[in-house]
Amino acid sequence: MHAVVMRAFGPAENAEFVELPNPMPGPGEVVVRTRAAGVNYPDLLVVEGRYQHKPPLPFTPGKELAGEVLAVGEGVTAPAPGDRVMVQVEYGAFAEQVVARPDQCFLLPDAVPFDDAAAMGLVYQTAWFALRDRAGFRPGETVLVNGATGGVGLATIQLVKAFGGIALAGVTTPSKAQAALDAGADHVIGLSVDNLRDGLRAQVQAVTGGKGADVCIDMLGGDPFDAAMRALAWCGRMVVVGFAAGRIPEIKANYLLVKNIAVAGLQWSDYRDRTPALMAEAQAEIFRLYQEGRVKPAVMARLPLARMAEALALIRDRKVVGKIVLEG
Repeated sequence: MHAVVMRAFGPAENAEFVELPNPMPGPGEVVVRTRAAGVNYPDLLVVEGRYQHKPPLPFTPGKELAGEVLAVGEGVTAPAPGDRVMVQVEYGAFAEQVVARPDQCFLLPDAVPFDDAAAMGLVYQTAWFALRDRAGFRPGETVLVNGATGGVGLATIQLVKAFGGIALAGVTTPSKAQAALDAGADHVIGLSVDNLRDGLRAQVQAVTGGKGADVCIDMLGGDPFDAAMRALAWCGRMVVVGFAAGRIPEIKANYLLVKNIAVAGLQWSDYRDRTPALMAEAQAEIFRLYQEGRVKPAVMARLPLARMAEALALIRDRKVVGKIVLEG
């Protein structure tokens, strides 16, 4: 089989596409033939050595894929050879064959094609846990999504609408705003306005009757995070997902007290590793919403597996709207 290999942490362009022996499943393992693999911002952090979990060198990057089960090891009763699955792993997905645990595999409904499945794991699960678990979202609430045109952002908008909420799309690049509207956003909030500290709050209050946002799901950090804290309603909830804007913000505790604000962090992989049953519940709902036509991943491009470096470069240069999928 062929796989992408990083022999040292560094630029994605250093990746090699090499031939490796076909893997064999050990006890409690399955081998999956990759048909499509999703590319995510954390993959860029991993290959550059900036992610919180660094795999041992050399390694194959990639956190999600969809394909067919080729073989199972001793003790595995499900999934079975031939089953169509979506798989979530810490690393290793950018290969033609991947070893995983059964609890990392989710059976695909027949209506879900491989490319959509590969784009509908990490980002939709992140959005699901941010809304359902960390924010305690309730129908009718208003959610500000900072970084709305990335994979997690568009997934969050779609889930907010599917769950019965109002979605405000925080967009740094005005030319990308249409993608957020196409995903179902009710209003676009500009994050590149002058005096963002006051300008973001003014925009949010203008579309909420002066109330502010009940929830903010923030992928950016930096100045957008600081401004969004001021745009939250009384008893608002902020969920920290990432720091794509570069600066890790600091929070003034007195502001939390004055407005009864709650701030929560979200580390998606902890749910995968600590609560696999809850993750299975989340993915089952996501698949159901897909089959009902209420969510649909925005796949911007489909590239061969060997062009992983090109996909990560597009993410690095902030040229991606939605998701890129690598086809095996």
